Amino acid sequence: MANSNVADLILQAFRAYETKDRSLIEPILGADLTFSSPRDDRIDRTVYFDRCWPNADQFRKFHIEKLFVEGDEAFVRYLCEPFTGDRFRNTEYFRVSGGKIVEIDVYFGRSLTGEAP
Repeated sequence: MANSNVADLILQAFRAYETKDRSLIEPILGADLTFSSPRDDRIDRTVYFDRCWPNADQFRKFHIEKLFVEGDEAFVRYLCEPFTGDRFRNTEYFRVSGGKIVEIDVYFGRSLTGEAP
């Protein structure tokens, strides 16, 4: 898979969260998706949509600061602007297979309280 396709899939996933449009993310997540974060340990696609997708309502904007793609894997560092609360920065690892995102690992960053936008 071309690197640009991996980047495009990841950017589409973030757009889905910004626009609260589940129809943008459903077709790009593989049936065998695993999602991990400090709060989730390799949950599957069904649990992801039950537990994580409802959080889309909390986020106003994602500012992609870095997107590194190598083959079918990528790391993304972003600044998130929630509707309420402090901005924060996270990093996520993505793995793509067969043109779909099949693995996401979220690494929680830090609050940016008091830092200029």
